[in-house]
Amino acid sequence: MPKLPGIGHQAAIRVLAAAGFLVVREGKHTLMSNGIRLVVIPRHDPINAFTMGRIVQDAGFTVEEFKRML
Repeated sequence: MPKLPGIGHQAAIRVLAAAGFLVVREGKHTLMSNGIRLVVIPRHDPINAFTMGRIVQDAGFTVEEFKRML
């Protein structure tokens, strides 16, 4: 899995919201869903690059697509 530089959780939430994901629940983690996929985002800055790569994969994007949306 290609590495994605660690970004803040608010930036990840902003990108996923622009892609049609809605916040389902917030706590120590933020859960977002687009009705088909459920994505869990840890609330710490920055998110580890490997964790961020997995979040992108769980959301159904490639790393390149996600970088363009940043």
